[in-house]
Amino acid sequence: MGNRGAVALKLRDGDEQELQRLLRSSTAPAGLVQRARIVLLAAEGRTNTAIAGQVGVSRPTVISWRNRYEARGIGGLHDDERSGRPRQIDRLDVITVTLTPPPKKYGITHWSTRLLGAHLGISDHAVATIWRDYGVQPWRSESFRFSTDPQLEAKVVDVVGLYLNPPENAVVLSIDEKSQIQALDRSAPVLPMQPHLIERRSHDYIRHGTSTLFAALDVATGKITGRMSDRHRHQEFLTFLRQIARAYPDQELHLIMDNYSAHKHANVKAWLEQNPRITVHFTPTHASWMNMVECWFSLAERQAIHRGTYRSVRDLNTKIRAYIDGWNDRCHPFAWTKTAEHILAKANRKKTSVAEH
Repeated sequence: MGNRGAVALKLRDGDEQELQRLLRSSTAPAGLVQRARIVLLAAEGRTNTAIAGQVGVSRPTVISWRNRYEARGIGGLHDDERSGRPRQIDRLDVITVTLTPPPKKYGITHWSTRLLGAHLGISDHAVATIWRDYGVQPWRSESFRFSTDPQLEAKVVDVVGLYLNPPENAVVLSIDEKSQIQALDRSAPVLPMQPHLIERRSHDYIRHGTSTLFAALDVATGKITGRMSDRHRHQEFLTFLRQIARAYPDQELHLIMDNYSAHKHANVKAWLEQNPRITVHFTPTHASWMNMVECWFSLAERQAIHRGTYRSVRDLNTKIRAYIDGWNDRCHPFAWTKTAEHILAKANRKKTSVAEH
């Protein structure tokens, strides 16, 4: 083959038109189009080295496809069918390896589809398909915390009972505070939403201080009684309790709250003793999610606070009060659906790694 590159390759009758058709095809495999180009360039008398440089392959590759064409014609340019049975992937083995910590040599905490595919010698697409079928998501994680409250069961039954079967002629209020709400002003004007464009804001911002929102959710109606304050000590909380007492005069009140220290301060306890019509119900420790007002705080954060711009704490407080007024005009109760038995069944999970089958 020393001088072969300078000799024009002789095409078989009718092959030139077929090769040109392959070259122009948008549906033919890329490898087949590349080989057709090699053969056509060889037929023009180009050297193997020149063809290799023009097509972007090695010189031995050019020689190989020239020889294949000379021996078998255009049929020789197609890929040969591979013999043997297609490889079977052990899906359970993929899941087993996925659930096993990766070897230390990789220096990673969890598998990716590409890394696991390379580790097992299969495609990353196969790994992704198996993960999807088995509901395995190594890239996700969540945090959790078990309540160690010795009165867990009694408190769960008490709070859930207020939600599902509130006392007659009494008002049940879920109360809490949302502290450290930042009054953030963007360093550039917010670009409003337009057709085919979402709202955009600058990454940089200016801090103007923080505020605390005290809120009491009427479980029966969804109405909010709120108060803004610059701090959230027991003094501010006691002021808020007095506001609640004025908002619901001459009514029996049941207050659901978490175990924040300000809620259990001696001055707060003394005031509650002087107001026997108000009964406090504490959620279990590490279970403030049982406080229904947290649902409303989530709405307020997403609908009013997070995307707002505030030039001062006063501006922040004004806009939060406006949101409370708007909410109360359209308020609705939140429906509690989990029974105490259902919650306790999950809370009292086994403390051993030995599973019964």
